[in-house]
Amino acid sequence: MASPEIEALTQALARLPGLGPRSARRAVLHLLKKREAALGPLLAALAAVEERLETCGTCGNVDTADPCAICADPRRDARALCVVEEVADLWALERSRLFPGRFHVLGGRLSALEGVRPEDLSIDALVRRIEEGGIDEVVLAMNATLEGQTTAHYLAERIERFPVRLTQLAHGLPVGGELDYLDEGTLAQALRARRPVG
Repeated sequence: MASPEIEALTQALARLPGLGPRSARRAVLHLLKKREAALGPLLAALAAVEERLETCGTCGNVDTADPCAICADPRRDARALCVVEEVADLWALERSRLFPGRFHVLGGRLSALEGVRPEDLSIDALVRRIEEGGIDEVVLAMNATLEGQTTAHYLAERIERFPVRLTQLAHGLPVGGELDYLDEGTLAQALRARRPVG
């Protein structure tokens, strides 16, 4: 049996996404076994993040500075704005290094079932950013779910009065995907978004 402190650490780790009780126990055992090389640096990193964690007042990203590193980077194209549901989506797009512009995090998506309304998201802040001018394109990078597409449609209605180009991420066949394994929704979207060859 582990001490109450070690059990509390195990339970705290088990609440993290992707870790269950068994994975958490293995992680705790590794941390305890490699105390000098793993536990100390992890504790120091957690303490530093806890002390300096900020939510960017401009885009909603999570960083250790406000404005975040993306908003503060003068090399970013301020005329292109990519709207995402969550910080995880921003980080995923940023890992690809393909979008040169700035971001706006909504903090979720519209969902009647979960009771998430437009005023629960940072939609008004997005509209204010567009109203201020200087933005030529707004990319709606919502997840390909019913709620994500509902959110994209609502945003399109709110933004249509501004002189900006409104685009959204393409949906359809994934690279390396085989038709036989794809669901009907993905196939339907791919057929609707077909384009000329050559």
